[in-house]
Amino acid sequence: MTEKSDNEALFNYVLALGDDALVLGQRLAEWCRNGPFLEEDLAMSNVALDYIGRARMFYSYAAELEGGGRSEDDLAFLRDCREFRNLLITELPRGDFAFTMARQLILDVFYTAFLERLQDSGDARLAAIAAKAAKETRYHLRRSHDWALRLGDGTAESHGRMQKAVDELWGYTAELFEMGEAEAGLAAAGIAVDRAALRTPWQAAVQDVLAEATLELPQADWSITGGREGIHTEHLGYLLAEMQFMQRAYPGQQW
Repeated sequence: MTEKSDNEALFNYVLALGDDALVLGQRLAEWCRNGPFLEEDLAMSNVALDYIGRARMFYSYAAELEGGGRSEDDLAFLRDCREFRNLLITELPRGDFAFTMARQLILDVFYTAFLERLQDSGDARLAAIAAKAAKETRYHLRRSHDWALRLGDGTAESHGRMQKAVDELWGYTAELFEMGEAEAGLAAAGIAVDRAALRTPWQAAVQDVLAEATLELPQADWSITGGREGIHTEHLGYLLAEMQFMQRAYPGQQW
């Protein structure tokens, strides 16, 4: 690979990580004033802010790598749906509280391992972002683990909703571990994380929590991918329409 293609691969990698964080943060922010009780409303809003703060760090770095004059705001608010590279699981509607917490459990287990390894990246900027985000993710996992137990091993209603959520989400988890050619090259160079290698320990960790919560591990009989290639569900377009409205309606506005 040439230096130009190496830089492009790194830019796309960092941008995708920013997209994951921004889209998930936006989904979690939808719980603001909609939480089941005040303390959880505030907790969910704080988790959303953690992800949005993570997105800002990735986008700022991506803008520097691109060197084209775009800012973190441009990357967040002035790209169309097909230009986003987030994992599909992050864009799914928030659903009920069980769906949100099931998704968080799946992703918190994944990000705990992912960020631990990203801290060893040969790219100092990525390693620094990962070090900060890893501390937040350990807190996120404690929350989602506790909620999985409370809902899964709670009432018949909460158990049923939690199992339904896990079943509906499972087909989106394969994408967490798919590696494109450029990302695999970055992993071989010691910059990116080999996500494929995380799959077995991730599944074991999730299975342990589900068993503790009296929930069953779903059958891997279907899967859907495409987010990293800009192929998304219909839900992302609606999310971006709301999130990007102010910047598109009143270009150049600043706080």
